[in-house]
Amino acid sequence: MLTIEDAVARSQLNHCIRVIRRTTGQTMIESPFHYPDGDHYPIYVTETGTGGFVLSDGGHTLMRLSYENDIDKLLTGARWLLLEQVVAQEEAGYNAKNGSFYVEIAADQVVSGVFRLGQTLTRVFSLIFLNRSKVESTFYEDLYGQILSVVSEDRVDRDYRIPALPEAGNYPVDFRLEAKTPLFIYGIPGRDKARLTTIFLQYFITCEVPFNSLLVFADQSEIPRADLARLSNVGGEMIATLNASTDFRRKLSRQLQF
Repeated sequence: MLTIEDAVARSQLNHCIRVIRRTTGQTMIESPFHYPDGDHYPIYVTETGTGGFVLSDGGHTLMRLSYENDIDKLLTGARWLLLEQVVAQEEAGYNAKNGSFYVEIAADQVVSGVFRLGQTLTRVFSLIFLNRSKVESTFYEDLYGQILSVVSEDRVDRDYRIPALPEAGNYPVDFRLEAKTPLFIYGIPGRDKARLTTIFLQYFITCEVPFNSLLVFADQSEIPRADLARLSNVGGEMIATLNASTDFRRKLSRQLQF
């Protein structure tokens, strides 16, 4: 049975990686891959018992992401679907028990395994930097989560159509909440949605639909001033960024008072 050192030595790209045996008994591989801060990916090696090896990050990637981010959001909803897709495309695996990503390889596939794992970790790490204005499903899911932090799910209608409104199917409301005056919440991930929401709200006003509105931006500073001015003329309260959770809860709670 080949040792990991033998397997690396026989590979055509053995100059790119090296084996490190720690005093703790752990066997690791040093590769060209590294995190944004310059630290190399930790790649742990274990034998499979059938002549192959498992290469794993030991949970370090998720641990690093957890320093400044909510990992629960990465492991649920739209981001989790993207993460699953990444893992499947790289023919890797995810161990939910310890939060590690891994690849299982034959003894003659060490280098390709290292590069597969490295590519997997690079893509997983980039998921946390998803631009909300480009990945709308993630933005709206985060907005829904914010709403549910204030009210129960049974009070929220998603993708709501107003009964008896002419052509109601063309004028959906992102979220409708029951209140003395119904509250319409729109998520604004970018300029196009700002313009569309302006049209929707103006139509509701023209049709004399009773409503209040709360407009939540991914980043209000990215909306052109002219578009923002038109939206301000027909819209109600605004939240400049979804990250302003305290401001969001305060304004939403005030709107829902009967």
